[in-house]
Amino acid sequence: MTRQISRRSMLKASGVAVGAAAGIGAAGGTAAAAGTGAGTAFAHPGLLHTRTDLDRMAAKVKAGAAPYTAGFARLTANRHAQSGWQARPQAVVYRGSGTPENYSLLYNDIHAAYQNALRYHVTGESAYADTAVAILNAWSSTLTAVNGSADRFLAAGLYGYQFANAAELVRDHGDFELARFQEMLSKLFGAVSDDFLVRHNNAVVSNYWTNWDLANMACVLATGIFCDDRAQVTRAVDYFKHGAGLGAIGNAIPVVYEDGLAEWLEAGRDQGHALLGVGLMGTFCEMAWNQGIDLYGYDDSRFLKGAQYVAKWSLGGQVPFTASTRRKGAIGGWSGSETVTAAAGVDPSMTRPIWAMIANHYTKRRGLSATYVTQIAAKAAPEGGGGDYGPNSGGYDQLGFGTLTFTRDRVSEGKTAGGTTSSSPSPGASASASAKASTSASASGASPASASASASSAPSAMGKGDDLAATGTGDIVAWSAGAGITALAGGLLLLRRRARGGQ
Repeated sequence: MTRQISRRSMLKASGVAVGAAAGIGAAGGTAAAAGTGAGTAFAHPGLLHTRTDLDRMAAKVKAGAAPYTAGFARLTANRHAQSGWQARPQAVVYRGSGTPENYSLLYNDIHAAYQNALRYHVTGESAYADTAVAILNAWSSTLTAVNGSADRFLAAGLYGYQFANAAELVRDHGDFELARFQEMLSKLFGAVSDDFLVRHNNAVVSNYWTNWDLANMACVLATGIFCDDRAQVTRAVDYFKHGAGLGAIGNAIPVVYEDGLAEWLEAGRDQGHALLGVGLMGTFCEMAWNQGIDLYGYDDSRFLKGAQYVAKWSLGGQVPFTASTRRKGAIGGWSGSETVTAAAGVDPSMTRPIWAMIANHYTKRRGLSATYVTQIAAKAAPEGGGGDYGPNSGGYDQLGFGTLTFTRDRVSEGKTAGGTTSSSPSPGASASASAKASTSASASGASPASASASASSAPSAMGKGDDLAATGTGDIVAWSAGAGITALAGGLLLLRRRARGGQ
């Protein structure tokens, strides 16, 4: 039996004022780029990919190095990555029941913009950059609102952070309408996500599962970086560390066990949502890292322990579980609760393109052991992207292509590519020299199985009709080559251990 050695004992009951001032220096790392107020420039490109990353991809593919070539082949085979893509912008995007849903047009265009921009940086062929810019400009000149049911917050969060990442790759293109895009991103996506983290759609703070918070946290962070808004970045990072909602790291990963695993809260819900959440938290940590903020290592690398837990569980392994109950309902309205007592069942063939980013950070940048994460990353390689994991929105919740974009050589002697210690991200990494073209072992050619329908808004089996959230050991050698909560009354969410045998 695995013994629990640390736990988060409570969550605050009400929303946190995320606008409160808070420091964003990395725990054990460096502070972000110089400056303190809104309008202070960040490193660009500096969301999921820095200049060093983009140069490395291009050099590796040009040299025919594996597994980059396998990752690039997944990109070029995707229908979204073609320079003939035509945007279909809408004045109003709707997501959620009871609305004229058209949000698939948005996420398909975002992934086309991202994939074309990525293909441009690898090949240098301007047609791809021009296509990405045309898509982004079309939307910023047309979109006026993101509406719908509660799912509009998922739309704002998921597509906001993805929009920012696509635009970050072409922000210096001569035809890109940067100021107009920043205004759209800030007002129609960032502001909506910011409001969700404060008010939670007028629901009790635990009404919405972890992935709702994480999607909106990613949007707030990405928008803040893209728009050079330091106050917004500060709010996002502070929420990650201390937020009241279930996306804050201590609430998303409430229990740490002595075997190095830490329970992922949504493992008690279902596999799809747990995978989504791990991908979103990894995305948040990576974007912060590229601005000099180490959240990967925050709280004794709590995220690594949670990712290890989900990876082992998703591979079919047994994991410990501490029962939990979350309170649901609207403030001043109906109320209820939902209890989970065991980790949900899994389909070991289910995958999302989330693991290469996480495995490469911990094992290559930091030189840490991440056995289960490296196993599942090898199994998923080479990772594809939007359009490769099924036709529904769940297949577009991550930008993907991690085999191409995140594979890196192991940093020697605890040093990062920027020359700092491995525990400290290097702010302004985009200014680093281009990576050398060197060859690593070849990646597996296995194709990932398609993900199930959208995990971001699938109904919970315990859901209620009027629920505001009812929609929705050592590492493997050359792994990249294989490529109780008992009550929540009065605002206290208390954990309790559950007697168990073998799980």
